[in-house]
Amino acid sequence: MTTAIGGAPLLSVEGVTKSYSHSRWRRRSEPAPALRNVSVSVSRGRTLGIVGESGSGKSTLGRCILALTRPDSGAIIFEGSDVLALNRRGLSEFRRRVQPVFQDPYSSLDPRWPVGRSVRESLDSFGIGSPSSRDARMLDLFDRVGLDPSFSTRLPAELSGGQRQRVGIAAALASEPQLIIADEPVSALDVSVQAQILNLFMDLQNDLGVGCVFITHDLSVVEHVSDEIAVLYRGEVVELGQTEQIMGSPVHDYTRSLLSSVPCHPPLASHPPFPRT
Repeated sequence: MTTAIGGAPLLSVEGVTKSYSHSRWRRRSEPAPALRNVSVSVSRGRTLGIVGESGSGKSTLGRCILALTRPDSGAIIFEGSDVLALNRRGLSEFRRRVQPVFQDPYSSLDPRWPVGRSVRESLDSFGIGSPSSRDARMLDLFDRVGLDPSFSTRLPAELSGGQRQRVGIAAALASEPQLIIADEPVSALDVSVQAQILNLFMDLQNDLGVGCVFITHDLSVVEHVSDEIAVLYRGEVVELGQTEQIMGSPVHDYTRSLLSSVPCHPPLASHPPFPRT
């Protein structure tokens, strides 16, 4: 069942299944399912947290939403349109309105370019504003994400990890998206920097009203930014609900196992181990 909070969904993922073939290693192998009949949704101005351990299908789901990977079956509906049926022009418009923020911003920034050029590239690609106004827009984006505009002339290697992630967020915001897909955006950062970036996400969402799909393996992180949480295990949504319910009284044993691994989370009642075979 697809559940939305805060009104009609901006994005609906409906029964998405995706498998990968491992025939590279095995002569005759059955496709390995990465996602199994996944259904989730997110509304405008709200954040859906996608949580699960490595190999649970989180990043595959993010790539399917971004139309970087095509699912085997199911539907991805954005503002009433089936993303999988879009033509080239429609897909270009979709990608302007749905932007990614990746785990490693260094890999998404050209190391030869000043970071300001990487932010402006999105403005140029999508034809946002007049050519003369784009530099001003780029500098305003640096200010919005908490960086001095003078940082725009620096190369990625001259910035810290947290500063590069702020540049990545500025680049994502340049096209004025309605939805951001953030795939492990703070996992490579120090804890103190993580808090700064999470606060930035929440402030920008309050200011701009964008929806967000926040993908992470860390429940203690997603608790602070999400309105709703979907827990993935071996490609399936095993629990879906509002953040307070998931964090306070989880139903599924796997969710309880994840919570028990959070150092600051109070101990849960004893439960049998969840099978990991």
